[in-house]
Amino acid sequence: MKRFIEEASRTQVSLLPEYLEDFVAEDNPIRVVEAFVEQLDLATLEFDGVDPAATGRPSYHPAVLLKIYIYGYLNRIQSSRRLERECQCNLELMWLTGRLAPDFKTIADFRRDNGKAIRNVCRQFVVLCRQLDLFSQSLVAAGSLRSGKRAAAIMSLIQSARMNGHDPYAYLKDVLTRLPTQRVSEIGQLSRGNQDITE
Repeated sequence: MKRFIEEASRTQVSLLPEYLEDFVAEDNPIRVVEAFVEQLDLATLEFDGVDPAATGRPSYHPAVLLKIYIYGYLNRIQSSRRLERECQCNLELMWLTGRLAPDFKTIADFRRDNGKAIRNVCRQFVVLCRQLDLFSQSLVAAGSLRSGKRAAAIMSLIQSARMNGHDPYAYLKDVLTRLPTQRVSEIGQLSRGNQDITE
């Protein structure tokens, strides 16, 4: 087999880089999801399980399950069983969840029990993008209308940041860090304040 590309040995000690961080590029859209979810006040948005129970088995934090849910919509994965499999083998999801892999029932229960809160998160993200003038006039989405709107919002944000010479992750992280202290009437100034955040 001298004329073929040979595979690496399955018994090789180190097949992957040591850090999961090495697998997720700096401009990966998953970093935007991470920055957005980490800045949310999940208790105010009425997510169940923000305050853990004093007894019983520890539960997954709602932020972890929300990240999985958003990842599923961005990648057209609606099945909770498929999301469970993705958490076990998908490097982006491993990075996003810190290698946590909830089972399909936990994911399905989260979706069922937090429908209103999830809609509030999606609405908040769209409003933020509109206030920052991050939507272009031409958005195209495939799939269900709801998931298309959510995916279009994320992709539009990333593309708008890139077109303006910003690193999408740093841009959104900066905006979301300053958002809680910004007056509602001055939200539009957040996007103008990011002129120094470039790639």
